[in-house]
Amino acid sequence: MRSPGKSDFAGLANYITDAQSKEHRLGEIRLTNCHAVTVGDAITEVLATQHGNTRATSDKTYHLLVSFPPGENPPADVLRKIEDRVCAALGYAEHQRISAVHSDTDHLHIHIAINKIHPERNTMHEPFQAYRTMGEIAAKLEKEYGLQAVNHISKRTLAEGRAADMENHAGVESLVGWIRRECLDEIKGAQSWQELHQVMRDNGLELRARGNGFVIEAGDGTMVKASTVARDLSKPSLEARLGPFEPSPKRQAQSLAKRQYRKEPIRLRINTVELYAKYKAEQQNLTTIRAKSLEQARRRKDRLIEDAKRSNRLRRATIKVVGENRLNKKLLYAQASAALRAEIQAINKQFQKERTAIYSQHSRRTWADWLKKEAHHGNDEALAALRARERAGLKGNTIQGEGQAQQSPGHAPVVDNITKKGTIIYRAGSSAVRDDGDKLQVSREATQEGLQEALRLAMQRYGNRITVNGSVEFKARIIRAAADSQLPITFADPALESRRQALLTKENTHDRPERPAEHRGRAGRGAGSPGQRAASDQHATGTPAVARAGDERRSAAGIHAGAVNRKPDVGRIGRVPPPQSQHRLRALSELGVVRIAGGTEVLLPRDVSRHLEQQGTQSNNALRRGVSWAGAGLDKASPGLAAADKYIAEREAKRRNGFDIPKHSRYTAGDGALTFQGIRSIEGQNLALLKRADEVMVMPIDQATARRLKRVAVGDAVSITPKGSIKTSKGRSR
Repeated sequence: MRSPGKSDFAGLANYITDAQSKEHRLGEIRLTNCHAVTVGDAITEVLATQHGNTRATSDKTYHLLVSFPPGENPPADVLRKIEDRVCAALGYAEHQRISAVHSDTDHLHIHIAINKIHPERNTMHEPFQAYRTMGEIAAKLEKEYGLQAVNHISKRTLAEGRAADMENHAGVESLVGWIRRECLDEIKGAQSWQELHQVMRDNGLELRARGNGFVIEAGDGTMVKASTVARDLSKPSLEARLGPFEPSPKRQAQSLAKRQYRKEPIRLRINTVELYAKYKAEQQNLTTIRAKSLEQARRRKDRLIEDAKRSNRLRRATIKVVGENRLNKKLLYAQASAALRAEIQAINKQFQKERTAIYSQHSRRTWADWLKKEAHHGNDEALAALRARERAGLKGNTIQGEGQAQQSPGHAPVVDNITKKGTIIYRAGSSAVRDDGDKLQVSREATQEGLQEALRLAMQRYGNRITVNGSVEFKARIIRAAADSQLPITFADPALESRRQALLTKENTHDRPERPAEHRGRAGRGAGSPGQRAASDQHATGTPAVARAGDERRSAAGIHAGAVNRKPDVGRIGRVPPPQSQHRLRALSELGVVRIAGGTEVLLPRDVSRHLEQQGTQSNNALRRGVSWAGAGLDKASPGLAAADKYIAEREAKRRNGFDIPKHSRYTAGDGALTFQGIRSIEGQNLALLKRADEVMVMPIDQATARRLKRVAVGDAVSITPKGSIKTSKGRSR
């Protein structure tokens, strides 16, 4: 058992490497100066090193936190270099440590659990004035890596800093902060002990001597050292100014005070009276509810134990009357006793689990934590209270609008977490979208799916006119996402909007124009028979042109020389499916006729037998688009396989580090049912995840297949056709 007040390296390491069921809480995990390759083995190695030092009596674990300003998200390699430089500056370059990157708050931060005991010398290192060293190295790193400059010199005393931290953590006004804001000037202005005591009484306070100093006590019993409030209120300072201490003659009733301190939320821009009353009532009922739940669990445990004993007594009575010899009966009695002990042990173990769950569910929360819980459950007032405390001020790659922001958007991905500043972190596939109420921030590793989700959310929040800020690369990806999703949005930046329109125009170049039926059936009736049109087309272009028998005439205005050399008007792959076979990619030849944009109709070879009796056709591969399918070229080296190998290596590394992740490998044909597990994007290459038994198979797919697989739910049964395409349970190939 560890000593009270000392850190537990195992507990700290488990905490910083725990994802807590949040998709975007945990980033890279590093094991430094450890021979182990998993977190569990590294913890055992560190504990063994700490036990090797028997002389040190102080804490042997050092918890270091490296935090970045809101919106700053350095690359992974920069984070590693920063961690190494900071630890080296503190003297821990050769010490064992476990670190993890967290992104579940408004500030990206690195938790580092460091073993103070040197792995070879077995000596303990305690850094001298670590805060000064941290400030100096932080300033250097900000310049070297172009990070946002932060003032690392605090103007507050240690006590003032602790009071501010308490207010920021709990969201409740501290006594120190209240005195400083309400009556500090009056207290300093008192010219005698009587006047000082009167000022204290007017504000519901009392100055009393305790030990070698003074304390200030509020009406609710909260006390604070007078010197903590201000150095001018220390005992030596006050006695030097007012003479020897004179105690207050009599404590006045609190009703005579003009104002008094109450442990209430810090004053915000919005009224939180009703919310705080609900919070206080809930906290007061927690003890009663917890006691009642524990009593119910305890009664349930006692009942189960009594049932087990009753069953055991019946079993022993049966053994007593059976016709067995003495040795066999003795053996049966022993088995019955062992079974009873095992059953009672299992019951007690289950009770301990229930007890832990009850304490976790009914534990008291701070005001800020309670607001987080309520906001996560959909309480808009609690979310507004969080955002009224302090704005996150998201920076970097952001999306915002000019319309009125809606508190509860109609469309939103799954909420992953809500920070104490009211920033909502949404899941968008493997990406994260942050919402601070004014703007949306997209993570650096955002996939195309994540960008489209961010645009949909922005459209719901702010309307159709969107403003995009960030890097040139991010803006280009946003434009592509807007064009691919074809959302009815408009960019406020004219340059971005023109590029979006250009992309849409380019994509629609090959789309089949929708024409009214009357134009398709009536225009050009007098142009001649199908045979005549075919002949004229052949004469004009110099190439064979065949017309389908019985086909309706088209407008003569759309027929001109050279039009047949254009691309088939079948639409960009993945955008407009063939009309006779919806949601298909490869069956282009199922069409009877391919119409050249602005030109004639060309009969496809597969459809000849149904429309022509005595004419032959020749294959014209120029009419066909190259369509890649999901399983094509799996055995050959390709960018898709490189991306798949990279993703597999990353997942396998995390699995070796102790994460509960199934084995990942390339897709191979084999027996066993497949289930769809989602889509991942690595360096622009889409990967389909297919689970077979306990193994996840990774298959490279093209953009068109990825867009269609988005309609498939995770967990749906799929299969792979002999051609390598993905076929869903509904029978459609993708």
